[in-house]
Amino acid sequence: MPDAQHLVLFIAAGLLLNLTPGPDVLYIVSNALRSGARAGVVAGLGITAGCFVHVFAAALGVSALMAASATAFTVLKWAGAAYLLWIGVKLLLAKASPVGWVGEATPALGSATRNPACESGTTPWAIFRGGFLTNVLNPKVAIFFLAFVPQFIAPEAPNKALAFILLGTLFNINSVAVNSGWALAAAWMARHGAVQRGMHWLDCVAGAMFIAFGLKLAFTDQPSR
Repeated sequence: MPDAQHLVLFIAAGLLLNLTPGPDVLYIVSNALRSGARAGVVAGLGITAGCFVHVFAAALGVSALMAASATAFTVLKWAGAAYLLWIGVKLLLAKASPVGWVGEATPALGSATRNPACESGTTPWAIFRGGFLTNVLNPKVAIFFLAFVPQFIAPEAPNKALAFILLGTLFNINSVAVNSGWALAAAWMARHGAVQRGMHWLDCVAGAMFIAFGLKLAFTDQPSR
């Protein structure tokens, strides 16, 4: 583990990186805007779970092999790009819904309670799984951990793999607070009438951004080049 000064620097850098908008933040915000804070938090937890896969893979050397293998990198890259494009198209075709838990609409007086979440198939598990896949299928996340974390591991560290896992775990734990903050902020914005009235257009913007992220990933070259 790094000394106290480098550890503080690692935490600060990690927080700033987690605040940077990208596919992960967009996924959290879009779910929180449509379905409330809890949906956004669940989306963030799914993303964090995906990060843990990359942390352990990098510690075991799997990510390094993937970065060096053109075939492995290309397969994962196209899978991730296709998934981001699919999310984008899905958002573009989505219908605006009132803010609640995973599309749960507030029933009118005298009407029977209904749960559109069951009809649309959007459940907490589906949101969690979506966040997980958004990260796991993105080879750029694996490359990020390989490039970022080793800078804070001392060359004389007796067990570099363990140090990598501990730092990666710390990074992911810190990201939970940041991701939850994005979810709460987006859910608070969604309470405003203007935001609710413009939810369809917000979905279109988010869908277009997901498609842009997917295209950007699709045209990303292998790092070894």
